[in-house]
This record gives sequence, structure tokens and C-alpha cells, in this order.
Amino acid sequence: MRILEIIHERVVETQDELAQHLGEQGIRVTQATVSRDIKELRLLKVPCGDGRYRYALPVDQTAGAQAERMRRIFRESVVSIDCSENLIIVRSMSGAAAAVGEAVDGLHWPEVLGTVAGDNTVLVVARRRDGAGRLAERLRALM
Repeated sequence: MRILEIIHERVVETQDELAQHLGEQGIRVTQATVSRDIKELRLLKVPCGDGRYRYALPVDQTAGAQAERMRRIFRESVVSIDCSENLIIVRSMSGAAAAVGEAVDGLHWPEVLGTVAGDNTVLVVARRRDGAGRLAERLRALM
């Protein structure tokens, strides 16, 4: 999700700032949408150390809560899944591939060798050619 990328890369102090950064990336949002997304992502305001505060993910998120959030992101963002040999292509909504790739990585499935994400496509490399079909089915089940 772009919001997570933005708050990871920059100090974002306000919802207006976040909306502005999203707008710079071609994503037009309202303050209400940003507010809802912040709540859904459970972002917190944390001190920067210089008297200012920034949005960040809570440090104490449980592994279960993170896993469920990643599954939800996957479910809401993925459009299609196809495979060939040991390669699986996961198509997502525009701008969501990084979050989908992170979601796949966060599953820690041993049959996943790795992922590479673009804007709307994630390449998932299966560890074994004969396991790619089953891996694609497991991913489809998350949808």
C-alpha cells in the first residue's frame, strides 16, 4: 500500500501531508479517505525526537494481527494469478504490487523462493517447478 511506503520513506505529520504525497503519486484522495485508511492501518503518531510527531505502524503489533492485515491487503488488491514453470504472476490493482509482494513474503511459506514487485504485478518465484501449481492455488485461496 502506498501509504505504508510513504510513511516509511518520509516524515509525515498530518493527514493533509499524507494526502499531498499521495496526490504527487497520482492518487487523489479526500481527507475522509486518508482518515479511514489511517484508522484501518492502525497508524499511530510517534515522536520523531525533535519535538515533532509522525505517522508510523505500531511497534507492538502481534504477528497474528500483521498476518491477517497482509491477507486482507492481498485479498482486496489481487486481480489475477497465473503460473508457468516455477514462476507465478500475481496481478494487482495499480500501485498495490509492493504491498501484495510484502504480503506474500510475510506468509513465510517455504515453497516461495522470493518475490519481485512492480506497480501492478508481482513475480513470485517458486522454489520448485513441480510445486508452482500448488503454490498458485494456495495464493488463489487467499483471494
